[in-house]
Amino acid sequence: MWVIDSHTEGEPTRLVFDGGPDLGSGTMAERRDNFAANFDDVRRATILEPRGHAAMVGALLCRPVDPTNAAGLIFFNNEGFLGMCGHGAIGAAVSLHRLGRLAIGRHRFETPVGTVDIDLHDAMTATIENVPSYRTHKDVAVKVQGYGTMTGDIAWGGNWFFLGHAAPCAITPANIPQLTAAAHMVRASLDDPSVDHIEFFEPSSELGVNSRSFVLCPGGQYDRSPCGTGTSAKLACLAADGVLAECEDWVQESVIGGRFTARYRKGAGGAIIPAITGRAFVTARAELFFDGDDPFRNGL
Repeated sequence: MWVIDSHTEGEPTRLVFDGGPDLGSGTMAERRDNFAANFDDVRRATILEPRGHAAMVGALLCRPVDPTNAAGLIFFNNEGFLGMCGHGAIGAAVSLHRLGRLAIGRHRFETPVGTVDIDLHDAMTATIENVPSYRTHKDVAVKVQGYGTMTGDIAWGGNWFFLGHAAPCAITPANIPQLTAAAHMVRASLDDPSVDHIEFFEPSSELGVNSRSFVLCPGGQYDRSPCGTGTSAKLACLAADGVLAECEDWVQESVIGGRFTARYRKGAGGAIIPAITGRAFVTARAELFFDGDDPFRNGL
């Protein structure tokens, strides 16, 4: 199996571009379901130890249903499969360009939750125009053991998020263990198990940065990037509250300092169409081997 690795503002992506499982010719959602049901050992083997690590996000390159689209992408992580992945789409675009498979310019990627536009500006910078994003619940009060009542919004940005109004402590690298523990408790306290991403925010003191965030992903790892789908969900909340105008920039910073520049246009039915700009850097190209005698060939 051939892979190319990158990171988008600190968050890793491993793109499987050759030798992955044959998932048939259905939609990306149907192929994701096939992947999950019949090839989950491939997911685990590709990104878990000893070949990867728990924070790695995988992307399987697929032939698109619509031949005018550039590619299909199925995203997965240490726990399972993701609907969309903003940082992963940016990383895939930059990686495909490095492989000579994607030219600078505007393209479309098919994902399990919809088709997204990708504008590759140069060899390391891209803008992803995400799926329609929206808030479903405002000011949800959640009783969290050890933290009292925490309030936040629930919104869709390609994955489901609880976006806390206040962080339990300062969003700094030194506080990542405390932020992780608090986010785990919030997720365990939510009534809806489909809301599997937890996000905390605080104002940023950095010039030109609107907000600093911490995101806990399914599988228990924090997002090193500002999270593309999480930023999309944040924009949906800001738009619904009338805080951020259409086409106005919002700079979102991650807990380790990576930055996305985001904006939105109005969509149908009260949803917004977010656009997220970030940088990705290719770090490796490798052939993965799966020895039948290796007791850990399917990951740890």
